[in-house]
Amino acid sequence: MALDGKLNIIAEKINDSVPSTHELFEQGRIDDIILLAKEQAEQGGRYIDVNIGLKEPRLMQELVTRIQSLVSVPLSIDTPSVEIAELALKAYDTRKANGEKPLLNSISLSRLEMFDLLKIQPFKVILMSNERVVDGKPAMNKAAGDVLEAALHMHEIAKRHGIENDDIILDPSIAPIASDTRGYTKMTVDGITLLGREPKFKGCHISVGLSNFTHMLPTKTKSGAMVKTPLENAFLTITVPNGLDYCVGNTKKKYEFLADDHPALQTLRTALTLEGVGVVSCVRKFYNS
Repeated sequence: MALDGKLNIIAEKINDSVPSTHELFEQGRIDDIILLAKEQAEQGGRYIDVNIGLKEPRLMQELVTRIQSLVSVPLSIDTPSVEIAELALKAYDTRKANGEKPLLNSISLSRLEMFDLLKIQPFKVILMSNERVVDGKPAMNKAAGDVLEAALHMHEIAKRHGIENDDIILDPSIAPIASDTRGYTKMTVDGITLLGREPKFKGCHISVGLSNFTHMLPTKTKSGAMVKTPLENAFLTITVPNGLDYCVGNTKKKYEFLADDHPALQTLRTALTLEGVGVVSCVRKFYNS
């Protein structure tokens, strides 16, 4: 069943951590990287993510300018570097994005100085909600309640900087299910439900890096059926009705709701009831079928 506009995709391909794109960066094939932006825009990307890794900061400035000369889709500035983000925001022209603000991906507890970049221009922001403050120090989340606590803290900081709810995307983080022996998948799924129900987050959005969920999994089962996209769709089938409305994902994939009897959805629902290596074994049984 189609998602019918319920999911906005932050197109993921222009990222130095993607092997094929990394090769383009290494070979200096900037024209081909720019064409990736056009391709992803035509495939329905809501934002075009731009991540140059640890490369020369001026490269980000060049990419922003050149991409905006080709597409009108707004950009997601994806970097942990204040310097790179600053150059990107200075280069970004809202007029070339139909008046839409850029998206800053992302701000975490360890990168609160990113809020100072609002002096350059307003932006939408992804707030990482994967860690909270315990005894004055950052601590990784272990349960759904921790996700809510972390999101409330980051939301409060964003509001102090004048960012409205519609410009906030909460990211509880998602771990690879192929190695999930600590219940991170259940934490994220249940955490999204709590975020979606929280009155303070009315008008906010929720996102995850969807491709991370199926990292390390084979492409197909032994019988030849696809593995990654069905499991990602299973995750969406469970979480979109509870508030997830964004993801960093692949615009070439067919994201859709699955029928109740779909093997991938049955696998994920079973995995959410298990603990420890039971989760990994459940997923392994699915892709070994």
